[in-house]
Amino acid sequence: MTEPVVDAATARTLARSLRDVLQAAERVLGQDGDTPLLRMITEHIGCPINQIPNVAERWDGWEHANLQLGVDAYLAERSPGATWFGISGGVPRMHTDLMDMLAMTGAGRFDLAAVDYTTVAVGPDRSMEAVQFGLVRTTAPDGTPVVLAVRGPAEHGPPICLLQVLAAERDTASAVRERVVRLMRRHDVFRGQILTFGFSEYRANYSAVFDGLVAFQPRPTLGADQVVLPDGVLQTIERHVVLAGSRATALRAAGQHLKRGLLLHGPPGTGKTHTVRYLLSRLAGSTVIIMSGPALRFIGPATALARRLEPSVLVVEDVDLIAQDRSYSPDGHPLLFQLLNEIDGVGADTDTTFLLTTNRVEILEHALTDRPGRVDLAVEIPRPDADGRERLLRLYTRDVPLDVPDPGPLIEATAGVTASFIREWARRAVLLSLDRGGEVRLDEPTLRAALDELLDERSALTRTILGGPQPDAPVGPLPYPPSHPTGFATPPGPGFTIRPGG
Repeated sequence: MTEPVVDAATARTLARSLRDVLQAAERVLGQDGDTPLLRMITEHIGCPINQIPNVAERWDGWEHANLQLGVDAYLAERSPGATWFGISGGVPRMHTDLMDMLAMTGAGRFDLAAVDYTTVAVGPDRSMEAVQFGLVRTTAPDGTPVVLAVRGPAEHGPPICLLQVLAAERDTASAVRERVVRLMRRHDVFRGQILTFGFSEYRANYSAVFDGLVAFQPRPTLGADQVVLPDGVLQTIERHVVLAGSRATALRAAGQHLKRGLLLHGPPGTGKTHTVRYLLSRLAGSTVIIMSGPALRFIGPATALARRLEPSVLVVEDVDLIAQDRSYSPDGHPLLFQLLNEIDGVGADTDTTFLLTTNRVEILEHALTDRPGRVDLAVEIPRPDADGRERLLRLYTRDVPLDVPDPGPLIEATAGVTASFIREWARRAVLLSLDRGGEVRLDEPTLRAALDELLDERSALTRTILGGPQPDAPVGPLPYPPSHPTGFATPPGPGFTIRPGG
């Protein structure tokens, strides 16, 4: 007997009809409210699930700890003894909207279960438990029953965290959401921390705005005696960054702007990053956000975070690299222009410092001089002169005996090197002393042998990497005092002047 033939159009019509019947059945069963999960919600709120408005707010995944702290603070106000509950259903529930899950509960796909928890960082060496997926019954500020649902970033989904508020009336749910948001900001775990932005290779298909990961870093501890710069340079930097911040109230009262931009420039290895670390140790109460490398694609979210958490410092390392990068940011601009636009977008009365470092200031000249006011102080961190090199040698050997009555000849032999070179010189000298056995003692023959090793022709690449002697390297004291009218510790190059302005 010949089987009947069904054409494609008829098959599609039958399939749609079957789908509609199944969905209608799920809705009817779900509206009965006779499953444990639905009873937990509808009996508390006092209305059927299909009449409950869905009020939600999303944040970047790195706000998960703040969301948890905001919800915890809200529950402490309204329902200190509230108990969380979860939803069963395996992996699909992590990618299904909450209201859709509740609509399908009657069909047996989802039901009451234990809460999912995860661990989130709240500091460089601290973490806390947070709800990965769960619900809790509480009340609105006016006493109306509501249910809060929290969802953290899914492992294989968009890196966002989500708060949903279920209530009989939308205005009630919105009021609860706004209160949670205010409490999130009050208990912000990022305030006063040092943060770095990064990205996950597993989230490459999602928007850069949502794929940023924030990590906590320990705050450096450095004294001024550990920063070796020409006379007056460190004082100039501190006055611009540290003292201006400590006098924020007085500056505002005098009608002066607080936002400031500092550019540290000079050859690699001269101590720009070290100087930044010293400044961070002085700004103990400020939030610091450090951007470098691929993380610069998140300059928009990072600047928004700096605005939110003032007093703050946004550090952009090796800004010359983004000046050469012509790829476009998520906002459609080359990254350097995006950075300058973000600096410009921060209000003048915002207590935020933009601290940029570069090895090749000449690449930035055109962009910065065409946009005056983004950077209002540029300071050169030069190769150290003889006095600086001797101070660096004593700094890097401070924990071992230095038996060199007259270090002059050794210091003269290191003309043109950087701080990084001298640090490695001291380390190699210690290794040579250890090789000889007995107590570590750095005498002139040991230091000379370590220096000869670094200056050997076979160490040419190492010497270059460490900032060893280079042809025509600028050596000696700064030719201009820090108060030079251009605003530079030393002029960075012919014709390059940064002017204060709008």
